[in-house]
Amino acid sequence: MQGRAALHDLAASPVVTEITAADRGIAALEQYVSARGLGGRVRCRHVDAADAAALDHLFAEDFDVAVDLLPVTLMGRVAAAAVRHGAHLVNTMYVTPEVRGLAGEAEARGVTILPEFGMDPGIDLVLLGEAVRGFDEVTDIQSYGSGIPEPAAADNPLRYKISWTFEGVLRSYRRGARLIRDGAVVRVGPAEQFLPENLHEVEIAGVGPLEAYPNGDALDFASLLGLEVTHLKNLGRFTLRHPGHCQFWRTMVALHLLDDEPVEVDGAAVDRKRFLAAALEPHLQYREGERDLGILRVEVAGTREGKRQRVVFDLLDRGDLATGLTAMSRLVGFTASIGAQMIGTGQLAKRGLLSPVTDVPWAPLALKLEKRGITVTRTVS
Repeated sequence: MQGRAALHDLAASPVVTEITAADRGIAALEQYVSARGLGGRVRCRHVDAADAAALDHLFAEDFDVAVDLLPVTLMGRVAAAAVRHGAHLVNTMYVTPEVRGLAGEAEARGVTILPEFGMDPGIDLVLLGEAVRGFDEVTDIQSYGSGIPEPAAADNPLRYKISWTFEGVLRSYRRGARLIRDGAVVRVGPAEQFLPENLHEVEIAGVGPLEAYPNGDALDFASLLGLEVTHLKNLGRFTLRHPGHCQFWRTMVALHLLDDEPVEVDGAAVDRKRFLAAALEPHLQYREGERDLGILRVEVAGTREGKRQRVVFDLLDRGDLATGLTAMSRLVGFTASIGAQMIGTGQLAKRGLLSPVTDVPWAPLALKLEKRGITVTRTVS
């Protein structure tokens, strides 16, 4: 879903001269390219990225930049093939130890690897870097991300529809979290994410009140931003959902329907999350005319020139009914495409493993997003 948006954006760019799109599902890829009238600009290749020889054969075509929007399990082998063949690389996933281990070789070969460059992670990390650089001292950081139906389309018991891999969503519901609350490090276990004491409400203009639950290790932000954990009063990374969503999944967790251990049914081991994803996915699809929302909010507070200050960045994007691209795919796929073009044109010239926090300037990214109808507002108080 995100690959379609990246392909759409690359094909519309005057600085991109050649595009090869590779996928295991070649028929669906060719149908999409044909339906969008991209056949003159896009070559389609059948590639199974689980096959190292097939990846090597693909990268031997001597590309300047590759955009990886495959499942995270393939991230390491794609990165290794890109570095081996001297192709710069952009992906949208958190850095794995395997990819981090390629940093030295990438730098030596003059290759740029830009990971974590989608929506969340991606735009949020660039905003965090931009916000923090304006302070003399930072005391509070709260980061929010969400992909949800617009209110009119939130019409099922979950008040949620799928704009990402639903199995991945269910895995994130058992991720657990680590945050700082009132100066103390708090660990939220996988079974505790949806407990009332770990939730709070956030008002998003144009949407209304949403509930926020902790998701992931926010202390990683402190490391990326070069901040001392002991100096922070509050630090959190949260996901937003329509009201009632967390109560539903709190019940599902209590019933052990998201446990990692398989359950035996008629002698067969059944993965609980994979079963739930397969059973629910058909009933959680967007209907014609319905749109999703992509939401980011970054809040940073501290002191500047001796005065207390709070900076809030807000992004709200809606699915585009004209192109059929969801807000989630626009924010992920367009951003990855922008990253590839910034590397290819020399706007991002650093080699080795980059971080969106420190290595991607906000001002030029903001202009490129605005040209695609994606606007971020900044409020200072």
